[in-house]
Amino acid sequence: MATTFEANLERWAKSAYLILRDDVATRYHATITYSDLAERVQKHSGIVAKGPSRQWIGKVLGLVVRVCHHNSDPALSALVVHKTDGMVGAGYDLVLKVAALPALTDPQEREEHAARARLECYRKFCHSMPADGGTPGYSTIYTEKAARAAQRAARPPKPEENARPLKFCPTCFVALPATGICDECES
Repeated sequence: MATTFEANLERWAKSAYLILRDDVATRYHATITYSDLAERVQKHSGIVAKGPSRQWIGKVLGLVVRVCHHNSDPALSALVVHKTDGMVGAGYDLVLKVAALPALTDPQEREEHAARARLECYRKFCHSMPADGGTPGYSTIYTEKAARAAQRAARPPKPEENARPLKFCPTCFVALPATGICDECES
Protein backbone atom coordinates (compact mmCIF):
# COMPACT_ATOMS: atom_id res chain seq x y z
CA MET A 1 0.00 0.00 0.00
CA ALA A 2 1.30 3.48 -0.89
CA THR A 3 2.38 5.79 1.88
CA THR A 4 0.58 9.08 2.34
CA PHE A 5 3.53 10.92 0.79
CA GLU A 6 3.54 8.61 -2.26
CA ALA A 7 -0.23 9.09 -2.65
CA ASN A 8 0.26 12.85 -2.38
CA LEU A 9 2.98 12.72 -5.05
CA GLU A 10 0.59 10.95 -7.42
CA ARG A 11 -2.19 13.49 -6.83
CA TRP A 12 0.25 16.39 -7.18
CA ALA A 13 1.56 14.85 -10.42
CA LYS A 14 -1.98 14.65 -11.85
CA SER A 15 -2.51 18.29 -10.94
CA ALA A 16 0.87 19.32 -12.36
CA TYR A 17 0.15 17.50 -15.62
CA LEU A 18 -3.20 19.27 -16.00
CA ILE A 19 -1.79 22.69 -15.11
CA LEU A 20 1.08 22.31 -17.56
CA ARG A 21 -1.06 20.87 -20.37
CA ASP A 22 -4.24 22.93 -19.99
CA ASP A 23 -2.82 26.26 -18.86
CA VAL A 24 0.88 26.81 -19.45
CA ALA A 25 1.25 24.94 -22.78
CA THR A 26 -1.85 26.65 -24.19
CA ARG A 27 -0.13 30.06 -24.09
CA TYR A 28 2.63 30.56 -26.66
CA HIS A 29 5.98 31.30 -24.94
CA ALA A 30 4.52 30.68 -21.46
CA THR A 31 6.59 29.02 -18.77
CA ILE A 32 6.17 28.56 -15.03
CA THR A 33 8.75 28.54 -12.25
CA TYR A 34 9.24 25.51 -10.04
CA SER A 35 7.97 27.41 -6.99
CA ASP A 36 4.89 28.77 -8.80
CA LEU A 37 4.04 25.29 -10.09
CA ALA A 38 4.42 23.86 -6.57
CA GLU A 39 2.06 26.49 -5.19
CA ARG A 40 -0.52 25.91 -7.93
CA VAL A 41 -0.27 22.12 -7.58
CA GLN A 42 -1.05 22.35 -3.88
CA LYS A 43 -4.05 24.61 -4.52
CA HIS A 44 -5.33 22.48 -7.41
CA SER A 45 -4.99 19.18 -5.52
CA GLY A 46 -6.13 20.51 -2.16
CA ILE A 47 -3.09 18.88 -0.55
CA VAL A 48 -0.62 21.16 1.20
CA ALA A 49 2.94 19.90 1.53
CA LYS A 50 4.54 19.83 4.96
CA GLY A 51 8.04 20.51 3.65
CA PRO A 52 9.52 23.02 1.21
CA SER A 53 8.64 22.46 -2.44
CA ARG A 54 12.26 21.88 -3.45
CA GLN A 55 12.04 18.58 -1.52
CA TRP A 56 9.18 17.17 -3.62
CA ILE A 57 8.55 19.12 -6.85
CA GLY A 58 11.28 17.20 -8.70
CA LYS A 59 9.61 13.89 -7.84
CA VAL A 60 6.29 15.27 -9.07
CA LEU A 61 7.87 16.34 -12.36
CA GLY A 62 9.49 12.92 -12.67
CA LEU A 63 6.00 11.38 -12.62
CA VAL A 64 4.82 13.98 -15.17
CA VAL A 65 7.72 13.01 -17.46
CA ARG A 66 6.61 9.39 -17.37
CA VAL A 67 2.94 10.28 -18.02
CA CYS A 68 3.94 12.45 -20.99
CA HIS A 69 6.06 9.64 -22.41
CA HIS A 70 3.26 7.11 -21.91
CA ASN A 71 0.71 9.46 -23.57
CA SER A 72 3.13 10.36 -26.41
CA ASP A 73 2.90 13.99 -25.31
CA PRO A 74 5.80 16.39 -25.64
CA ALA A 75 7.83 16.91 -22.46
CA LEU A 76 5.61 19.28 -20.48
CA SER A 77 8.32 19.50 -17.80
CA ALA A 78 10.28 21.68 -20.26
CA LEU A 79 7.81 24.45 -19.39
CA VAL A 80 9.06 24.52 -15.77
CA VAL A 81 12.08 26.78 -15.27
CA HIS A 82 14.21 28.29 -12.54
CA LYS A 83 13.22 31.76 -11.41
CA THR A 84 16.84 32.93 -11.43
CA ASP A 85 17.95 32.02 -14.96
CA GLY A 86 14.79 30.90 -16.80
CA MET A 87 16.32 27.49 -17.57
CA VAL A 88 15.25 23.95 -16.79
CA GLY A 89 17.06 22.17 -13.99
CA ALA A 90 19.20 19.04 -14.02
CA GLY A 91 16.08 16.98 -13.26
CA TYR A 92 15.10 17.60 -16.87
CA ASP A 93 17.61 14.86 -17.73
CA LEU A 94 14.91 12.33 -16.87
CA VAL A 95 13.14 13.38 -20.10
CA LEU A 96 16.21 12.21 -22.01
CA LYS A 97 16.56 9.02 -19.99
CA VAL A 98 12.90 8.02 -20.47
CA ALA A 99 13.26 8.67 -24.20
CA ALA A 100 16.45 6.53 -24.24
CA LEU A 101 18.57 9.51 -25.30
CA PRO A 102 22.10 10.23 -24.06
CA ALA A 103 22.43 12.49 -21.03
CA LEU A 104 23.42 16.12 -21.54
CA THR A 105 25.87 17.42 -18.96
CA ASP A 106 26.18 20.89 -20.48
CA PRO A 107 23.40 23.14 -19.15
CA GLN A 108 23.27 25.01 -22.47
CA GLU A 109 22.72 21.80 -24.44
CA ARG A 110 20.05 20.76 -21.92
CA GLU A 111 18.32 24.12 -22.39
CA GLU A 112 18.43 23.77 -26.19
CA HIS A 113 16.70 20.39 -25.89
CA ALA A 114 14.14 21.90 -23.51
CA ALA A 115 13.55 24.81 -25.93
CA ARG A 116 12.72 22.33 -28.70
CA ALA A 117 10.42 20.45 -26.31
CA ARG A 118 8.66 23.71 -25.35
CA LEU A 119 8.02 24.41 -29.02
CA GLU A 120 6.49 20.94 -29.40
CA CYS A 121 4.28 21.60 -26.36
CA TYR A 122 3.01 24.85 -27.88
CA ARG A 123 2.46 23.21 -31.26
CA LYS A 124 0.32 20.49 -29.69
CA PHE A 125 -1.60 22.40 -27.03
CA CYS A 126 -1.59 26.11 -27.98
CA HIS A 127 -4.48 27.11 -30.21
CA SER A 128 -3.14 30.61 -30.81
CA MET A 129 0.11 29.67 -32.48
CA PRO A 130 1.48 32.06 -35.09
CA ALA A 131 0.34 31.38 -38.65
CA ASP A 132 3.66 29.71 -39.53
CA GLY A 133 3.15 27.16 -36.75
CA GLY A 134 5.78 28.66 -34.51
CA THR A 135 9.40 29.39 -34.92
CA PRO A 136 10.97 27.25 -37.64
CA GLY A 137 13.94 26.85 -35.32
CA TYR A 138 13.68 26.73 -31.58
CA SER A 139 15.93 29.54 -30.36
CA THR A 140 13.08 31.95 -29.71
CA ILE A 141 11.44 29.41 -27.42
CA TYR A 142 14.20 30.09 -24.93
CA THR A 143 12.87 32.04 -21.99
CA GLU A 144 14.16 35.61 -21.97
CA LYS A 145 16.54 34.85 -19.10
CA ALA A 146 17.79 31.67 -20.75
CA ALA A 147 18.31 33.52 -24.04
CA ARG A 148 20.46 36.11 -22.29
CA ALA A 149 22.47 33.33 -20.63
CA ALA A 150 22.97 31.64 -24.02
CA GLN A 151 24.15 34.92 -25.55
CA ARG A 152 26.64 35.44 -22.72
CA ALA A 153 27.94 31.89 -23.14
CA ALA A 154 28.36 32.36 -26.91
CA ARG A 155 30.28 35.64 -26.58
CA PRO A 156 34.04 35.36 -26.88
CA PRO A 157 35.86 36.42 -23.73
CA LYS A 158 36.84 40.07 -23.64
CA PRO A 159 40.57 40.61 -24.01
CA GLU A 160 42.06 42.36 -21.06
CA GLU A 161 42.58 46.00 -21.97
CA ASN A 162 45.99 46.33 -20.35
CA ALA A 163 47.23 42.84 -21.15
CA ARG A 164 50.78 42.61 -22.31
CA PRO A 165 52.36 39.69 -24.06
CA LEU A 166 54.31 37.41 -21.77
CA LYS A 167 58.06 37.57 -21.98
CA PHE A 168 60.25 34.75 -20.81
CA CYS A 169 63.72 34.67 -19.31
CA PRO A 170 66.15 33.48 -22.00
CA THR A 171 68.18 31.61 -19.37
CA CYS A 172 65.62 29.70 -17.24
CA PHE A 173 62.46 30.16 -19.37
CA VAL A 174 60.33 31.50 -16.50
CA ALA A 175 57.75 34.18 -17.26
CA LEU A 176 59.26 37.57 -16.47
CA PRO A 177 57.53 39.97 -14.06
CA ALA A 178 56.64 43.49 -15.18
CA THR A 179 60.12 44.69 -14.21
CA GLY A 180 61.61 42.51 -16.95
CA ILE A 181 64.19 41.08 -14.52
CA CYS A 182 63.97 37.35 -13.79
CA ASP A 183 63.29 36.58 -10.13
CA GLU A 184 64.97 33.18 -10.50
CA CYS A 185 68.28 34.05 -12.06
CA GLU A 186 68.20 37.87 -12.15
CA SER A 187 69.01 37.92 -15.88
